[in-house]
Amino acid sequence: MIEITDKKLNGYKFIDLFAGMGGFRIALESLGAECVYSNEWDVPVQKVYADNFGDVPEGDITKIDEYSIPYHDILCAGFPCQAFSISGKQRGFEDSRGTLFFDVARIVRAKKPKIVFMENVKNFATHDNGRTLQIVKNIMEELGYVFYQKILNSVDYGIPQKRERIYMVCFRKDLQINDFVYPKKIKLIRHVEDYLLRDEDQVKHLYVNRSDTQFNKTKDDTYSNKTIRLGIVNKGGQGERIYSTKGIAITLSACGGGVFARTGGYLINGKTRRLHPRECARIMGYPDSYRLAKNANQAYKQLGNSVVIDVLQYIACQIANVVER
Repeated sequence: MIEITDKKLNGYKFIDLFAGMGGFRIALESLGAECVYSNEWDVPVQKVYADNFGDVPEGDITKIDEYSIPYHDILCAGFPCQAFSISGKQRGFEDSRGTLFFDVARIVRAKKPKIVFMENVKNFATHDNGRTLQIVKNIMEELGYVFYQKILNSVDYGIPQKRERIYMVCFRKDLQINDFVYPKKIKLIRHVEDYLLRDEDQVKHLYVNRSDTQFNKTKDDTYSNKTIRLGIVNKGGQGERIYSTKGIAITLSACGGGVFARTGGYLINGKTRRLHPRECARIMGYPDSYRLAKNANQAYKQLGNSVVIDVLQYIACQIANVVER
């Protein structure tokens, strides 16, 4: 995460829906905003959230009375992406998870926050030939909001991971904000190797030595703002590819198989391994002080479902700039 000294959202209150690990919360609190309500139905990640923020998110948003939610200026929602993800069946609003946006709309209708800040997978923008996104835009406009959306890649904001997501920002029309712009790209100066743990005892169980490992002829001596594939194991399917730490990470995933499942494999000190949960957390923008799930599988899953904190911070700074005016 980036260090922010100008707390431009001091005095603003926000709610954290589909809170997950609390990435939205960390981002907005870094600008001085105060979280007044959180909601997350998954019990293991509820515990992680409580360990880090001191409060347990309320569960099952579909059963929450929208009028019971505290007053807030900003509604944050990284609503579930599985219904729209290319790694799923892409059923969208036909999937029960896809309908959870309508619970966001229900709360917006009741509480009328100044700003609605949402995130989802890149495929959300093109799902059902763009009709899914158009439905969301139409509903937000009907509720009295100006709707902005853009796909951003975390590699363009200082984080060495290919993670493209759609970020939607909506301003209540009476605020008369019609000139919001998304943050400009910044040059990548750090790569996967800068996020690795230095204590070999922490990662030694992650190394993989297989007879079917094959390396290509790519030299591992040049930095890049793209992934650099060095080889494969088995047939080279998802979770069976080996990359250089001088490039960027593949998109961290909540699921998937293969010997390097969820993180991809990396050539480190002449050996291959997948990333440690703490390394994944760093590549998602979480500080080392953040307490991860003790169960590694849960940690990988939660991080794969998370938001990239740095990107949210840059967008939140842009939000702060226009509302300050």
